[in-house]
Amino acid sequence: MLFQDWTGLLRVLLVGSLAYPALVLFLRVSGKRTLAKLNAFDLVVTVALGSTLATVLLNRSVTLAEGLVALLLLIGLQFLVAWLSVRSTRFSNLVKSEPTLLLHQGRLLEEAMRRQRVTREEVLAALRSGGVATPEQAAAVVLETDGTMSVVPAGRPG
Repeated sequence: MLFQDWTGLLRVLLVGSLAYPALVLFLRVSGKRTLAKLNAFDLVVTVALGSTLATVLLNRSVTLAEGLVALLLLIGLQFLVAWLSVRSTRFSNLVKSEPTLLLHQGRLLEEAMRRQRVTREEVLAALRSGGVATPEQAAAVVLETDGTMSVVPAGRPG
């Protein structure tokens, strides 16, 4: 259970030493957008890349070449989806969600919170993280497309 043989360890060292730099190269060539995490789709691709790398490293039945092709496929599909999203509003609406207003002018928007399955406590925690003590001190809380909450403090009288 703790140790099988040296070949397994050597395989992980060799494959990892080749797969990791290849992934870094693929990501550099594909651009910053590949790991941007701007929406849920981006997050899924990021997790899938990590999972694929782990599978290549630890699963003896997956060859390095197969793993590299899988990584290239995920990066290529991410590139294609981003490219199509920029050029087609219809496609963009299909794969991306819209931000949702959860609090407006100090008032929690209960229906929006219910639709997005967000609790009052989660909104209050986001306010505190944003440096706002009470809902009344916030102009808005927005649930962004990547699942984070943005806090817009209320303007101070000049």
